Amino acid sequence: MSILVDKSNKVIVQGMLGEKGTFHTKRIIEYGTNVVGGVIPEKGGSEYLDLPIFDTVRDAVEKTDADTSIIFVSSPFAGDAMMEAADAGIKLCVCITGRIPAQDMIRVKRYVKSFPEADRMQLIGPGSAGIMSPGKALVGVMPAYLYKEGNVGIIARAGTLGFEAAYQLNKAGIGVSTSLGIGSEAITGTNFVELLEWFNKDEDTKAIVMIGEIGGLQEVDAARYCKEHMKKPVVCYIAGLAAPKGKRMGHAGAIITAYGESAAEKIEVLKECGVKVVPDPSSFAECVKEVL
Repeated sequence: MSILVDKSNKVIVQGMLGEKGTFHTKRIIEYGTNVVGGVIPEKGGSEYLDLPIFDTVRDAVEKTDADTSIIFVSSPFAGDAMMEAADAGIKLCVCITGRIPAQDMIRVKRYVKSFPEADRMQLIGPGSAGIMSPGKALVGVMPAYLYKEGNVGIIARAGTLGFEAAYQLNKAGIGVSTSLGIGSEAITGTNFVELLEWFNKDEDTKAIVMIGEIGGLQEVDAARYCKEHMKKPVVCYIAGLAAPKGKRMGHAGAIITAYGESAAEKIEVLKECGVKVVPDPSSFAECVKEVL
């Protein structure tokens, strides 16, 4: 299963009954994504938004051949929802829900990794803005009108900065191949390096915008991957230059606890590895133009 979504993905929505789930399910359907059903426990056999409803993900997969799931389940139950999707044979799962307890995510990651690699679910998130391949499919909460079809990939920990990058590129006449929200939690299903590997192989992507922030060492690992393996230009913005050590700045994962986790230290490593650093959030398009 590729992360580059299109109309071949058969999508089910877990947690579509809530206000957020309903709103975004309607938008996803309007964009043309192939949504085949929803999962609402104890509502199986009914319909909602003209879609069949199933009690479990396994029922949905058996009846619709669904291979992709998007999760809007509330945070106390989102961990179980991710594991249920993995157990049912879902290949690509996008978890929009944020603020999931770290111990729940440890359980989820261990469970997902317990499957043989060929059968393992690819998890994007939690706290993700989702995945969007403009003109093909939307499995997320991105404002579709900001995105123009093109050949620049976007990977962002912060969803709104990903939206800002897409908006600037659109205004500059530059389009996006696929945009992904990696997730804002301390523990996520997929990291920058894994996504860079995908974009490295994707024929439709000619350059990548990477948007990181303080906390964790994902950006440092990504910088080293770029130096050693990346065949395409990467520009990177790191949010949180003014963040004091030890204080969380909005996202669960955005807290500096060790060397290499501050914005300044990450920027230093990126520059050493030859990655072009975006100096401020108004310069995405300018920097992409330079590398293209």
